[in-house]
Amino acid sequence: MNWKKVALAAGVGALAGYVVKEQISNGQGVTPEKALKIAKEAFKKQGPISGSWIYMKPEELNKNGINYDVYRGGISKNQDGETSQFEFYIDTETGTIVDVAETTA
Repeated sequence: MNWKKVALAAGVGALAGYVVKEQISNGQGVTPEKALKIAKEAFKKQGPISGSWIYMKPEELNKNGINYDVYRGGISKNQDGETSQFEFYIDTETGTIVDVAETTA
């Protein structure tokens, strides 16, 4: 058995374990960037978007008596010459869109 291969495998395993541990201890299964990408993909199914944003710090949202840790963001869409703005909340663990509401400017 080649000791270099064993050392390399042990190093890769230790690094992977550290990354998984950090993700679990941070309580974040989805990054803010990934959450914004999920929202943009969902909104693009109903037509083009003109702008987007997301807060990088998770917030707590109570929806129907259930507490979620979420990222809050927004999407702007141009429809028939008018701009519509939507606010969305995405679960930090699963990446599920928990709530969407149209906002007024």
